[in-house]
Amino acid sequence: MNIAFFLVPKHEVICLTAQSTLRQALERMEYHRYTAVPVLSDEGHYIGTITEGDLLWYFKNTPGVTFENAHRHHLSSVPMRMQNAPVHIDANMNDLISKAKAQNFVPVTDDRKHFIGIVRRSDIIEYCAAQLFTAAAKQ
Repeated sequence: MNIAFFLVPKHEVICLTAQSTLRQALERMEYHRYTAVPVLSDEGHYIGTITEGDLLWYFKNTPGVTFENAHRHHLSSVPMRMQNAPVHIDANMNDLISKAKAQNFVPVTDDRKHFIGIVRRSDIIEYCAAQLFTAAAKQ
């Protein structure tokens, strides 16, 4: 099955850039109730995924960084713990499943390595469940 069927396109995904501030990241994550958000370069390449934990550890371990001055610090300085590796748009379902075991979403890139969207783990699970139910009904 073509993974494009499951793709949530970029314009529907909450993303940040490496130049977004800590405050912007926190406010977007809080507003949308997300625990992880893709981070893109100014050119639209997928850089990685920032998590609440990444932000928390950065605040804890970086002297002088507080919520009051979070607007002065950019995501480019925050280490990202998760290696949320993207898949190419031509990837197969096995590639998605193996990545989704450890990630809430799988970033998807095109031939130019531009971020084009995500596939949510919940959509992958729904697909797998439907396949199991269909196979069970045939028996």
